[in-house]
Amino acid sequence: MKKPFEFTRGTLPLLVSIPHAGTALTPEVEQGLSVPAQGLCDTDWHIPQLYDFAVEMGASVLVGNYSRFVIDLNRPADNQPLYATATTGLYPETLFDGTPTFKPGMTPDDAQRQGYLENIWQPYHQQLQQELARIKAEFGYARLFDAHSIASQIPRLFEGKLPDLNLGTNDGASCSAEMAAQLKAVCEAQNDYSWVINGRFKGGYITRAYGQPADGVQALQLELAQCNYMEEAPPFAWRGDRAQRLQPLLKRLVATLLGR
Repeated sequence: MKKPFEFTRGTLPLLVSIPHAGTALTPEVEQGLSVPAQGLCDTDWHIPQLYDFAVEMGASVLVGNYSRFVIDLNRPADNQPLYATATTGLYPETLFDGTPTFKPGMTPDDAQRQGYLENIWQPYHQQLQQELARIKAEFGYARLFDAHSIASQIPRLFEGKLPDLNLGTNDGASCSAEMAAQLKAVCEAQNDYSWVINGRFKGGYITRAYGQPADGVQALQLELAQCNYMEEAPPFAWRGDRAQRLQPLLKRLVATLLGR
């Protein structure tokens, strides 16, 4: 079995979490995926490459190796829904467009999914918790940046086209009002990309669970519209020209989260 994550320890009080870029599958999931799901369409493609500057800056980076079709690292272990509107769960039964994830009768059973929870989900979150604790012990505080992307148009989940940058602070609960204002100012200072704070995406489980400003941990989720750095149609090719244009703004957001 492939190890559940890749981890790079940095020198800054920042952890970048990338839970949805993984493409590894367990044998039963691989065998059971429906034809539309076999291309792993709901993956956060190329996000580690897009944020490679964070490693160069000195951030710690945690990247999940397994596809969200095995288990979703950004959902609570008890599988309680995060949004009142259409969403996907800890073990996604449908794609973002509502298509079934698995062929009829080919969904992993409860015992297999319990194994995913114990061997994939829990190790990722243990590493996340340990690194935040280490950072906080060293610096007195910690910053968490949860990096995501999504197709710019998914009618089942939202109307029209998403803003380019969708920042989530759990309606202000995962970071301070001062920090949120600084992040907003970065977005307002440019005209190249549309943006929203706490719109359709307010932050998933990771942002909500670990963003505790009163306890010294401030967290931000950023959901990027994929058209800004890749092709949204299979085979989901990386677009270096678009990425290079976007990365300076991402760097400013990360630096702001660090208080720089």
